[in-house]
Amino acid sequence: MYDERSDRSGRRPATLRDRIETGIDRREFLRTLAGGGYAVGVAHYLGVEDFLGADDDEVPVVTALVRSDPNDPFSLEERIRYVPADWYAAVEKAFELNELLARYAFTGYLGSAVVPGDYESGTASVSIGVSSEASTVPEAIREFADGISISTETILEIDGGSEEFEFAEPRILETMPGGRAPSGIACETPSSLATLGPALYDPETEQSFFVTAEHAFEGADDAIGETLTLPLQAAERATLGTVARAHPIEDVAAIEPEATVAPSNWIDAPEPVRVRGQLTRFGLADLVARGEELEKVGALTGHTSGRVQGVDAVTCFTDDFCRRGQIRWGGEMDLTDGDSGSVSYYPDSDGEDEDVLVAGFNNARTWWPGQSYVWGVSAYELTARHGYHF
Repeated sequence: MYDERSDRSGRRPATLRDRIETGIDRREFLRTLAGGGYAVGVAHYLGVEDFLGADDDEVPVVTALVRSDPNDPFSLEERIRYVPADWYAAVEKAFELNELLARYAFTGYLGSAVVPGDYESGTASVSIGVSSEASTVPEAIREFADGISISTETILEIDGGSEEFEFAEPRILETMPGGRAPSGIACETPSSLATLGPALYDPETEQSFFVTAEHAFEGADDAIGETLTLPLQAAERATLGTVARAHPIEDVAAIEPEATVAPSNWIDAPEPVRVRGQLTRFGLADLVARGEELEKVGALTGHTSGRVQGVDAVTCFTDDFCRRGQIRWGGEMDLTDGDSGSVSYYPDSDGEDEDVLVAGFNNARTWWPGQSYVWGVSAYELTARHGYHF
């Protein structure tokens, strides 16, 4: 585990470099990192050269998985960014604390999220939502925090909620030329309307799927086998396929395409954009540190943007289980019924002008006083849990 206080001195990266010898094998390299207090998970993705390329007070992190060939969804490569060592240590410690909170699940715990500070501060905090049943955060949690700021907020009346959005016409595609439909437009289940997401890929089978929110099939006992259709202005509707895989906890349904149609990696934004890859957990943390915003295109609210409020979040608001690996971003007005299934994304500054990186999958919004954000499962969580990527 990290000792954040030693990280702040900036000495550890230099010590690490001193201990790495030319020609060191990978196993010895991993042992060296673990002995120096680094998260071994990072070492599995990065090589000796990545660490040697950092300045004395920096460490490399993987911020995104990006296609080297835009036309080959399985040509993913890691993108590296060098970040301050003290900031990295604080954020990693906050991730560990957040995981401990989710496992501990003390009485009244409703969720939590990691909020990285900016790079100059070298800090991170954890925001915790509690019900009126919680007297205080357990002392054992506070002792583990060891320098990580903890903020708590009591959340009242989270059940129910009223819909305050004005009715809007859904964004419906005119036609579907070439059998491909971009994401960000309306799709229909047997019971409701949702937003079509960009193509979701399974690298193990090299299959591509249409994707939308699993809860859009709430009228069925089991979403598997249910049909997803696409309303069209020039025709009644087109059948996209049937649900092959359903993941209620992540709230994602993967639809196996009909033979005549295929999922698209384009998003129907005001200026259409192309998905080139996805952000990692530290990629999202980097956006928070730099004060960056995410965007989305929903079938009802259209194109909106908003800052990232929390990463690696846990939400226990709506079900008898908690959802992990969530993103909190934007405000409650950025999502309404029918927008579920859209993705949040960020421009790929190293790609072509139209390229973007998916941050996560939008599922719900706050409806209780005092908090305002959209939440949904992160792309990295889908990859970690089920192997999918965008």
